[in-house]
Amino acid sequence: MKAEIVICDPTAEKAYIPAVEEGIEWTTERRGSPGKLTCKILSDKILHVSEGSMIQLRVDEKPVFSGFVFRQQRDREGIITVTAYDQLRYLKNKDSIFYENQTADALVRMLAEDYSLEVGTLENTGYVIPYRVEKNTSLFEMIENALDLTMTNTGEIFVLYDDFGKLTLKRLSSMIVGTPETCLLVDRESGENFEYTSSIDENTYNRIKLIRDNEDVKNGDCCIASSTENMRLWGVLQYVDTLKEGENGQARADALLKQHNKKTRSLKLTGVAGDNRVRAGSLLAVNLDLGDTNVRHPMIVESCKHIYKESEHRMDLTLTGGDFVG
Repeated sequence: MKAEIVICDPTAEKAYIPAVEEGIEWTTERRGSPGKLTCKILSDKILHVSEGSMIQLRVDEKPVFSGFVFRQQRDREGIITVTAYDQLRYLKNKDSIFYENQTADALVRMLAEDYSLEVGTLENTGYVIPYRVEKNTSLFEMIENALDLTMTNTGEIFVLYDDFGKLTLKRLSSMIVGTPETCLLVDRESGENFEYTSSIDENTYNRIKLIRDNEDVKNGDCCIASSTENMRLWGVLQYVDTLKEGENGQARADALLKQHNKKTRSLKLTGVAGDNRVRAGSLLAVNLDLGDTNVRHPMIVESCKHIYKESEHRMDLTLTGGDFVG
């Protein structure tokens, strides 16, 4: 395995291939965070790196990460610790917008044009959002709100990520690593260790109450969805939120109950054999006996850290899917 870092100078006129210490890390999260690359490079008289410089990671000459330097830290030994992010970093910008009759993919394209971001494949999300006002909201949150509305109304989950310098939006069903017949399998032999946790302490709700945001609070109507069975088992765990004008409140309440009326189960695996195709949002086949439950189905990669060393490539994964929701 050969992991190679390429850095362009701020003018993008010159490119450098610096000497890099082993231990390059590439990390992705499925929601609300950009892809992150950290590495330690040896400074010399020729190398010119600064904030905003483009940086790329290729493994065995295949493209893996493309982004920009946001932070550098130097020590007396001439080692520069570089932290870079992909284009999704610019979705942390905040803005206020109003849009109407737009799909989520159209919103991504509109925001990309406004902020001069490169766009790749944006699959049609199908659901047209009648109108929405976003005030002083991050671009990440705007897109996530649109994708949540899409999921509520269509049942489809979409994954937003940066594909080597291009914003990409795809259906979760198309994110399986490999093919449906020969997809990447995670089992007890795949990694060094796993950590499995089940809980009703966070992100579990058995009663959903959505209140329409009227001026006269006393007359404000509400939509409620609840599970009598789980309220008896766990007590009342209530989630409360407001509804925007024109929003289908009961459909949203029912969808939230379906999503949150269960234990949260988290599955973290460390030291899994590395595969550059795996990123946050990927689907992996899982076959694990966890004691109080057996997993025999595909799971979503919520977070993924790749660690590249001279002769070794490993991954740390957090997986969700099925009853694993947090």
